[in-house]
Amino acid sequence: MPVNLPPPVAANLHPVAGVRLGVTEAGIRKANRRDLTLIELAPGSRAAGVFTQNRFCAAPVQVCRQHLAAGKIRALVINTGIANAGTGEPGLAASKQSCQAVARILDIRADQVLPFSTGVILEPLPVDRLVAGLPGAQSALKADGWYDAAHAIMTTDTVAKAASAQVTIGGQPVTITGISKGAGMIKPNMATMLGFVATDAAVAQPMLDRLVKEVADESFNCVTVDGDTSTNDSFILIATGKGRARFETVDAPHWAEFKAAVTGVARQLAQAIARDGEGATKFIEIAVSGAHSKDEAKAVGYAIAHSPLVKTAFFASDPNLGRILGAIGNAWGNDAALRDMDVAKVKVWLGDILVSENGGRAASYKEEDGAAAMKPAEIVVRVDLGRGRAAGKVWTCDFSYDYVKINADYRS
Repeated sequence: MPVNLPPPVAANLHPVAGVRLGVTEAGIRKANRRDLTLIELAPGSRAAGVFTQNRFCAAPVQVCRQHLAAGKIRALVINTGIANAGTGEPGLAASKQSCQAVARILDIRADQVLPFSTGVILEPLPVDRLVAGLPGAQSALKADGWYDAAHAIMTTDTVAKAASAQVTIGGQPVTITGISKGAGMIKPNMATMLGFVATDAAVAQPMLDRLVKEVADESFNCVTVDGDTSTNDSFILIATGKGRARFETVDAPHWAEFKAAVTGVARQLAQAIARDGEGATKFIEIAVSGAHSKDEAKAVGYAIAHSPLVKTAFFASDPNLGRILGAIGNAWGNDAALRDMDVAKVKVWLGDILVSENGGRAASYKEEDGAAAMKPAEIVVRVDLGRGRAAGKVWTCDFSYDYVKINADYRS
């Protein structure tokens, strides 16, 4: 079960002017499940994206990068079940064919379509089923289709992930709505498994290109489930320009407010992935301060979050503090600057309980206090490196028996 993550409520997902979404059952891998999503964008919409840094990046990721460079995106097509990764030239041809099929039914160019796939790697995409399903997805297009789309992009997710906000910025109403999916193979090196956020604000393309990276760094790039970066990670930010708010330069009035609002929605989606991590029973925030840089702080956070020994200790509510200290000490493997870290200056807390200082166990620490701090479903680990003023956060989950079961049976 996900950790304190209720399913989305359709009525709370606000339509974004200029966006219509439709889903259907295409039988991509399994019958009788919604597995194909079509998103239509109004003319004049702008899109920007960040993608996985995995060198075995999927065919749709490669095609998306090419089409974003061409600009004027008008549609997205998303399938689940088959990732179309590790499929070579036939995989690229399948992604391009899906774009061509979307272009035909929407009367747009193929390079105005962004394709996305998620699911099993190293298996060919049944593009004929995808193409056959597109008319059904087109006929289902509607402005309030976010709820259906959130469900249609799921794979091992146990709950759909969606977030929405309506805010007033500079006296103008702004709507921001997004969906994401992901539960395992999550250590985004850019974003999430799949994430899509749209706003009705008008944002100049150079600013949107910048914003998508900055938002990813404050949201999806702070989450990890198991330390594996997927071949298909993609995060797309869309600005339709159909609202009254306009942002042409970074100096535009209220830009910081707008960026904060978009980041807020993205953080909800990112944290939902950690809360729904495969087999997760606990949601863990690792807050690192006293670093030389934000990257350094996140390197320490990830070192803790990626340790199977730490994650299993959290599952068992076992305050095995040596595991946490060992992970911190190994963090220099992700950031060479940490090689000279002075462990005598490091302090570690479980919640509000100081557990380590001066290179060892805190004098005030009691084992029963540590065990009590690790029992709740939500836990905060705080680390002060004592070497600077920068800080960063990482969100993760524990490792339970079910993580192994889910991934052992994934293809069955």
